[in-house]
Amino acid sequence: MNYVRDLQRFLFGGGTSNARQFGMIFTLVAIILFFQIRTDGLLLTSGNLMSLIQGYAYISILSIGMLMVIVAGHIDLSVGSVAAFTGIVVAKQMAENDLPWPLGILLGLIVGAAIGAWQGFWVAYIGVPAFIVTLAGMLLFRGGNQYIGNADTVPVPEGFRDIGAGYLPEVGPDTGYNNPTLILGLVICVAVVVRELRARQVRRQMEGATPAPLWITGVRIAVLLALVVYVTLRFAGGRVGTSFPISGIILLVLAVAYSFYTRNTAGGRYIYAVGGNARAAELSGVKLRRVNFMVMMNMSVLAALAGMIYVARSTASGPQDGLSWELDAIAAVFIGGAAVSGGLGTISGAIVGGLVMAVLSNGLQLIGTGSDMVQIIKGLFLLAAVALDVYNKNQGRFSVIEALTRPFRSDPPDPGLVSLADGGHQDRTTTPAS
Repeated sequence: MNYVRDLQRFLFGGGTSNARQFGMIFTLVAIILFFQIRTDGLLLTSGNLMSLIQGYAYISILSIGMLMVIVAGHIDLSVGSVAAFTGIVVAKQMAENDLPWPLGILLGLIVGAAIGAWQGFWVAYIGVPAFIVTLAGMLLFRGGNQYIGNADTVPVPEGFRDIGAGYLPEVGPDTGYNNPTLILGLVICVAVVVRELRARQVRRQMEGATPAPLWITGVRIAVLLALVVYVTLRFAGGRVGTSFPISGIILLVLAVAYSFYTRNTAGGRYIYAVGGNARAAELSGVKLRRVNFMVMMNMSVLAALAGMIYVARSTASGPQDGLSWELDAIAAVFIGGAAVSGGLGTISGAIVGGLVMAVLSNGLQLIGTGSDMVQIIKGLFLLAAVALDVYNKNQGRFSVIEALTRPFRSDPPDPGLVSLADGGHQDRTTTPAS
């Protein structure tokens, strides 16, 4: 048996590709190792990991919604302003009208849904390009934030702050670690094992497919479990009163839910179909207006949630909230493998892209880099990552974006799969999307 060939074929590519398919993951690992060495181990300390999650969870939440917008062939420039507007509305209601913080969160989500419905209406039913609609929204809701808040900061109550600055509570016997965090890590470990074994079983049942050798599956599981255990112990073994952040829990739940939705439901596949070839999708029965309306509305709801998490961590809403957030979210999505033309991208890729930007920013700050240079380096990194990938693709060489999105290049744009997702009949006389 050629062990090297098996490793290349199965360990990283799930049986269909090789380690290069995970170029952005390797980039993330390289950045982590670089700054771990440069900071003398400070990057991966418990305290810094918690700060990293709390400080950048809102960007990753935005990237989930932005991924769906970009896949559908649009762009949203208003997310930072929507987040800031929602934050000031909720903060004012809790501060001036004694609105209980759980109702404040509900109010924020309703505000986000209303804004999303407004923008989605113009995009989906009037036909105004999303770029123009959201550019107008960026100005409108930024002004609304300053008008409602009188360009001042508004504090939020203690309970509300937990969604941005809180941790899993200390419960159970004294083990020297945070028990809920240990339980969370155990659940993730079980999920990893089940997923790997199930994937192996599915591949064995596929006609013409060759499952990975058992030792390869064992190595994959061992590597993933070691990573989960290491991270779990880091978060569970911090100073007393800290553990895995609540904002991280929210991000994990959203990532799992939206990954399932985009990969395993008809509604999620419709988004890829519309972005891949809107005309072919429409001929297959996809309601374009409904899809475009929903992706815009969903983006604003997630922007509202991200804004509330940021305000909760900051303990107050202010006029500078949300500045340039849309650029960070868009950068995370493109670094994570989304195509500029739409139709391609994954939730997991967007999360990885967000982590790359977060670790890069955090590491630069830890080594004392000024905020001006941080922005310059982040901009150059984004440009270099995407430009190199586009160049390689045009030259017929390996493309990270193409590899990371390979599972979507034939399935979602194909109108046949769109019809079949609803159990309908596909007329193969229509031309599938390229």
